[in-house]
Amino acid sequence: MDTPPYARIAGDIKRRIADGRLRPGDRVPSTRQLARDWDVALATAAKALALLAQEGVVIAEPRVGTVVAEQRGAGRPAARRGSGQAARGPGRPGGARERVVRAAVELADADGLDELTMRALADRLGMATMSLYRHVSGKDELVLLMVDAVIDDHPLPEERPAGWRETLETSARLQWAAYRAHPWMAGVTSLYRPLPSAGLLKHSEWVMSALAGTRLDATAKMNVHILLYSFVQGLAANFEQERRARAATGLSDEEWMSAQEERMRAVSESPGYGAFAAFLGELGEFDLDLDRLFEFGLRPLLDGLARQIDQPG
Repeated sequence: MDTPPYARIAGDIKRRIADGRLRPGDRVPSTRQLARDWDVALATAAKALALLAQEGVVIAEPRVGTVVAEQRGAGRPAARRGSGQAARGPGRPGGARERVVRAAVELADADGLDELTMRALADRLGMATMSLYRHVSGKDELVLLMVDAVIDDHPLPEERPAGWRETLETSARLQWAAYRAHPWMAGVTSLYRPLPSAGLLKHSEWVMSALAGTRLDATAKMNVHILLYSFVQGLAANFEQERRARAATGLSDEEWMSAQEERMRAVSESPGYGAFAAFLGELGEFDLDLDRLFEFGLRPLLDGLARQIDQPG
């Protein structure tokens, strides 16, 4: 029985890794490049990369692309590209527990929170898995400590700004910086089940202190707090969603959009989509930049809240 094309592509990449032409941390050919080199459809090339990802041969590195994975085992290096050396160094503040938490943050940053297991963390630290439980009771407590550590890396100023608007803007920008640096954070908490994080509650304290002298009642204050948090978290969640999609398909967002162009054009040109088709013609090239979108949305959000907070009636 003939080997399917995607399997032949995957086999070729494995051989290139085995003979040293591709080393751990090296970028592998993109889906589009594989499709050109092998004269196959984008979906076939994506299936080859997805197979390699499932087998642990390659991984998707945020803001880098698909790269050759470190070979896991007894001799697994502490971190790819030297990113985790500080986490294992002696004498860091906080001792062993701090090293455990920082190593967990680095793993989640690289692979996503779903891939953070106690066993993987123990491998990274060169410890027995059960020894981790001397420092944390389990993954739930570990994640809570990770969130607090990340928030502490983006501390609120010692003195709160005088006005409620400046306070809320400062809080939003610092939260955005934390989510931006650690995309897995946006999936940790929900509105219905808020995480009892001391770090996040510092922001709650700030917001409530700023709103204490306003005309808002308690329910309105909570609504303001939730809206601000949701604006930041909702945008930031797309960073992690894109990382997962890239890992699952092997396609970058640009490559995925290219693969959808024909279908999108067919739908937009069908009856009932005239306004959307005209809009696409007017739009031309569009580069989705979440940082710019955050800036675009923050001021109108605060302007709208000002009408609720500052204006009577």
